Amino acid sequence: MIVLILLLLLISFNTSQFILFSRDIAAGEAFFADMNTGKCHFRQCNKVTSVAPCIFEYVYFARPDSIMDGVSVYESRLKMGEKLADKIKRIHPDHDIDVVIPIPETARTCALQTAHFLDIPFREGFVKNRYIARTFIMPGQAKRKKSVRLKLNTIKREFADKNVLLVDDSIVRGTTANEIVQMAREAGAKKVYFCSAAPPIRYPNIYGIDIPTRKELIAYEREEDEIASKIGCDWVMYQDLEDLESSVIDSASPDQPLSKFDTSCFSGTYVTGEKIGDAYFQRLYNLRNDAAKQKRDVNGVGKLGTSLSKPQQSNDGCESVENKNRPSLIAANSCEAIQNA
Repeated sequence: MIVLILLLLLISFNTSQFILFSRDIAAGEAFFADMNTGKCHFRQCNKVTSVAPCIFEYVYFARPDSIMDGVSVYESRLKMGEKLADKIKRIHPDHDIDVVIPIPETARTCALQTAHFLDIPFREGFVKNRYIARTFIMPGQAKRKKSVRLKLNTIKREFADKNVLLVDDSIVRGTTANEIVQMAREAGAKKVYFCSAAPPIRYPNIYGIDIPTRKELIAYEREEDEIASKIGCDWVMYQDLEDLESSVIDSASPDQPLSKFDTSCFSGTYVTGEKIGDAYFQRLYNLRNDAAKQKRDVNGVGKLGTSLSKPQQSNDGCESVENKNRPSLIAANSCEAIQNA
């Protein structure tokens, strides 16, 4: 069992709430905060464990000011940018890049360091609308393409008559990348190059990230030149998995070293032993593919068959839904069965 979330200690004083970091939840450990009593409960559910955090958290999902398993996310992303710059120098020593532009927001730290080590100006060329959801998990290609245009606006003077290097955290379906490349060209860019802080995503994630099925991933059975053609850029470059791992390892605290990660969406190797082709993957495909998601939307059914007419949380669960009006729970049907060890 891999637990990746940080332990957040919630303390309430009158109407004010303060969140304090206590420690990381250990591998194989369960944590439950009782919203009725304010008590925290811990239990080690798996005695045989190894620390293998999901490396995609450091690339994309985590806030840059987070510290997870002793690793500063910000520092790890700086190192990712340094590694990307080294690879560009190695693969394209005679590049003609005029400017480095990040795709907001996550890639900004990586792009900043890439520009620094390439000795090329860093500019903000895209402005993000913060009220648009993540496009790679939206069902339907047309909806995703439309959302990209609503999500980002260009600052045209940063693109006009320039050879632009765009840096993003990752490329999933390629929908966002394709639209962004088109927007850069429409803004006047002469050439558009595209770098990903993550390696090619070729496999589904089975530990909670709603990454699409393999056939919907742009890197599925494609090499970099095919991907570049697909998203419309002049060339595309991905971070090497070894460089990504070393970026996080080198940023780890000396008294909390890391050596192992879940890299399944890049490598196809799952730390819990699943193999591509298992029945579980077919079940994920049946749930996650675009056609299935659109069918659930049309029929008014949410994720995993839950009705959209009702909230996905309920007062019978462990979540905080209107706790002040919540009836008393008994141990038999609540999470209070987890006791302090």
